[in-house]
Parts: sequence; C-alpha cells; structure tokens
Amino acid sequence: MEEALNGTIDPACLQEPPLAMDMIKQLDAFGFCLYFMLTLMSSVSLLLYLEQCVYIYKKLPYPKKTTIIWVNGAAPVIATMACIGMWIPRAVMITDMTSNCYFAVVVYKVLVLLIEELGGSSAFLQQFSGKPFRISTGPCCCCCPCLPQVPMSRRMLFLLKLGALQYAILKTVLSVLAVILWTNGNFDLSDLEITGAAIWINPFVGILTITSLWPVAIVFMNTNRYLRCLKIIPKYAMYQLVLILSQLQTSIINILALDGTIACAPPLSSQARGSMLSQQIMIMEMFIITLVTRLLYRRTYDALPSETHDGDQNTTASLEATHMEHDV
Repeated sequence: MEEALNGTIDPACLQEPPLAMDMIKQLDAFGFCLYFMLTLMSSVSLLLYLEQCVYIYKKLPYPKKTTIIWVNGAAPVIATMACIGMWIPRAVMITDMTSNCYFAVVVYKVLVLLIEELGGSSAFLQQFSGKPFRISTGPCCCCCPCLPQVPMSRRMLFLLKLGALQYAILKTVLSVLAVILWTNGNFDLSDLEITGAAIWINPFVGILTITSLWPVAIVFMNTNRYLRCLKIIPKYAMYQLVLILSQLQTSIINILALDGTIACAPPLSSQARGSMLSQQIMIMEMFIITLVTRLLYRRTYDALPSETHDGDQNTTASLEATHMEHDV
C-alpha cells in the first residue's frame, strides 16, 4: 500500500474486480466478439451435456447411468461456471468453488465408474478378491516401485472408496468455509502471512486432492486391461485432462498474477486479470473436452462376461473378450 501511495504501483492494480456493468462498458468490438464466442461455446457445451443426460438416462441401467452423468458433467459445468465468472468478475470466488466442489465429486464417481464397469462391488470383489494390487502408482507413490503389492479384499475396497470420497466431502466443507471467510474479508489468496486463512486452507486442500487421486489411480492401473474394449483409457485420459486444466493450470495462472507477471490492465487488477484469462482459456478447453467426451460415451455396450472358474487362463480370456458395440 505504501508503494502505491508513493507512485510505484498504479492504485488501479490494487482495486477489487469491477462490477459487471462497469466491465461491459470497457469492452470494444473485439471484446464483445470474444465474449460472444466464449459464451456460445459454454452454452453449446451445456446443451450438449443436457442432451447427453437424456440419452444416457434412457439407454443405460441404474446405477451406471447416474455415475456416467456425473462424470460427463465435469467439462460442461466448469465451462458454465467459467462463463459466469467471465461476465461477473466479482463472482469468481463462488464460481470456482462450485466447479471445484463438482469436480471433487467427479473424482469419486470415476472410481465408482471403474467398479461399475466391472459389474459392481460384489462382482468386483468376486473377481479380484485375494489378487495382488500394485499400489506404487501416482500421484503419491509413483517413485516407490519397491512397495509391496496389496491383496484386494472388502476392507481394501472400502478404504479405496473412502480415500476418494473424503475429498468430495471435505473439499465442499472447506470451500464453503473459504467463501464465508472471504465475505468477511478474512480469506485472500494474496495474503501469504502465517495468520492468513488461505495459507492454511489451500495446502490442506492440495493434500486432500493427492490423497483422493491415489485410490482412483490404483484401481485404474490394475483393471484397465479388462476394460480397454470399453475405451476406458481415453475416458480416463479426459478425466485427467480436466483435472490438470481446472486445477494445475488455474493455480499456475493465479501464482503468476500474484507475482505480478501478469500485469494489471485497469479496471482489472493483476489478480482479476489472471482470473479473467483463466476463465476464458478454460471455456475453450472445456468445450473441446465436452465434444470428445460426448464421442467416447455416445455408445452402449454389453455387460462384461462373467468370470469363469476354470482357472486363471480362462478368466483372463473371458474378461478380455471383444464386446458387442452398438452405435447410436
């Protein structure tokens, strides 16, 4: 603040994000065209998702359909929230919280989807009970190949589900707490003092994120060979891409804005401009991911063949048999 008073820093760079109407008045012809195109992209993403929900609800059985609807909604929901944050800069805290909470549930739903594709929890345990699962996988233990393999059991499956579910619950609780503190002026991403709330909440959320991604990676790495005919690898890749773009990319842009690398452009401060840039990039990326995800899930498949009891060779051959595939 003293630097601002001395003229070193433009006072406009320290202001709050502008109101929606004030920002719209600052837009030129290029700005209006850009906002129109990005709004159209997010609207198309949402409409495609709603149509996909109707299709999945009619074509797939419960509970798989609800799980796929949740997973399919990650990109459209993030794009919609980013569009709202783009038009209303002061609502970015709320829109980011909504997107992050939704994706926290998606992390758990991806784990559920992997299990459902294998026939559900009972069939999963019947198929893999007692078989060793490799746990030396990312993001926690990818550098620890010496870790022993753990046999799958009902308790192990419960711990894997719990590891993913805790993020959905705690992330929502901490996001609501952060918004409450933000409205009271106690939560500021630029406040890196030990007494600030952000320096305590954000690292804890990061630990929760890594802890929740590990169980999903364990199940995927040990079962993906049985689900390749269901295009599980590109589906999982889309989930990972949404994770990287919505979490890591946004964090990098916010750090650059806090560091001053992203210069302020009145009426937008450095932090507000960084958020604006993040929202605009996110809309374009999530639009493309929505189209790809629609192609991957726009199919119905027969159920996986049941496991035979004639030995490991017959079991593997049955699980990796080619599935009948029906295009719409």
